[in-house]
Order: sequence, then structure tokens, then C-alpha cells
Amino acid sequence: MKRKIVTINEEKCNGCGLCVTACHEGALQLVNGKAKLVSDSYCDGLGDCLPECPTGAITIEEREAAPYDEEAVKARMQARAQGNTTGHGHGTAQPQTAKLMHPYGQQEQAPRKETASPKAAPLPCGCPGTEAKTLARKAAPAPVPHVPSPDTPPARESQLRQWPCQIRLVPVNAPYLENVSLLIAADCTAYAYADIHQDFMRNKITLIGCPKLDAVDYAEKLTAILQAHEIKSLTILRMEVPCCGGLVNAVKTAMQNSGKIIPWQVVTVRTNGELVEE
Repeated sequence: MKRKIVTINEEKCNGCGLCVTACHEGALQLVNGKAKLVSDSYCDGLGDCLPECPTGAITIEEREAAPYDEEAVKARMQARAQGNTTGHGHGTAQPQTAKLMHPYGQQEQAPRKETASPKAAPLPCGCPGTEAKTLARKAAPAPVPHVPSPDTPPARESQLRQWPCQIRLVPVNAPYLENVSLLIAADCTAYAYADIHQDFMRNKITLIGCPKLDAVDYAEKLTAILQAHEIKSLTILRMEVPCCGGLVNAVKTAMQNSGKIIPWQVVTVRTNGELVEE
């Protein structure tokens, strides 16, 4: 049948992923850094993705295409939702134990310690790198006073309070997500902004991701987290580049879907490391 349907100009597409988040039918996904129409039958032709494209790569054309299949779309979205909550690995998941640590100490330069929690929840996959844990510090002995060398910068302690930190890998039911302030940061911010640990990560649980490189809908995972836990506040740390807008949209969608009113703010980092004044 001849009908209206989305078409994408790959030369104009910058791979920001905003259209993927905006498409409620899941008809678009990023493939090799470019937005692609997964199937004609998933696209309703209404063009919800059009306003999100910063480069004008998406248009609506009228051509021969398979009819829109609402049932197929529902099945696809359900499968995606299950995939985001059950994990990222393949094969049978091996249950592991999440580790919960003691509360933070008061000393700035203290060693980290990890202890198991009896209330640990199973992890989404068997990969040791995704073992959920809270990173805590116990009080260290008072340092011996000394005169710092002018050539030696002062040592700084990491403010990462949990593992894993990737949005895709964090278990929705991780105990360290309860009653905390969340920092949701774009991957590149850690490299662009030198003082991210002290200025943004301190006293927060940090979740990171890149909407351009990860072909997933963060909104689904973040919605599940907000629904499962009491969150004190949300800080979104993004780069000034257009593709980072997908992270902001995902958080907005998650708050709307969760039905919770949570204090939130967006902070933008320039590529030269400066903060954008808003």
C-alpha cells in the first residue's frame, strides 16, 4: 500500500539518537552510528521523531510500504522492556550476590572496603564486571603533617559510590539506589570537566551513559529505577553537543512515566571543559 512513512538521510544524520528516544513505536534504532528504520510496519508515519532531529535528516515521504502493524509494535516494545530489566548478556544468567558496604567515613583520604550484604539481589548476568556493590570508605588514620611539594598536585579521592555505573548495567533493585541523590552523566563529561568528582559526584550515586553509542532507550530503565526507589534529587550532567539531548529527554520521560515529582536540574559542559551559564 502507498502511505506516509519516515525516511532518513544518512549523510545528514549525526547519530545523536534523539529520534530513537522520540519514536514511541520503537521503529528507529542506531546502527553503526546512524539512525535506521527497523521496519516499515513499525512506523505509523505521524512523524513524532521529526522535531527532535537537530540536523533535519528525517522527513516524511509517501511511498509503497507495508501497513502499520500496531500488534507487532506492542510485541516489540514489550520485548525491549523485558530486555532492559533482565540484563544485557546472552544465554542463561548466573545469579550473583550484590554487595552492600558500610556507610561513608568522615576522612577524605581513606581506603575502600567491600563487605557482602545478606539482602543482596540477583544480578542480571553472570559477568563479574557487573557485580553490584557500594563503594565505601572507613575512617583512615590522621595523615602526618607535611609540606607539599609545589610540583606535586594534591591527591584526590574518587567519589564513585557504587559499581557498576553504566545505566545499562545497574540493577534496578540495587540497594544503593534507595533514598539517594542521582547524578545522571553523559560519558564524555568525566573527560571534559576536570573536577567532576568533587563538584558533581560527591554524595551522589552516579549513573553514566551515551545516547549516541548505546542503541537503547534509557527512559525505560530510568523509569523502573524511579518507580522502585525513593530518589531525593536528579542532576543531569550533559555535554553541549546535540546528541546529549537524548539523555535529558530520557530523564524527563522517566519522571513523567514514574508519576513522581523529583527536584531536578540540567548542567551543561562545553567541549573546552567550561560550564554553560544558564
